Amino acid sequence: MAVIDVDGVRREASLLLLEDPQVGDWVIIHAGFAIQKIDESVAEESLAILRATAAAVEEAREKQRDDASKT
Repeated sequence: MAVIDVDGVRREASLLLLEDPQVGDWVIIHAGFAIQKIDESVAEESLAILRATAAAVEEAREKQRDDASKT
């Protein structure tokens, strides 16, 4: 088991599916399992895309709430 950190959110994840996991490895987590090691630059790019997507979704929700309050 390992403690993983994604943007300050810490969770436990199983390392059973990885060969020779090391502290500092970047991994893909699915359903509580680290399933693949990835390069740090790929991880950072993926996180940037996820952050941008979350921001766009939140912006769309705020717009919907604003539009709903005007009617």
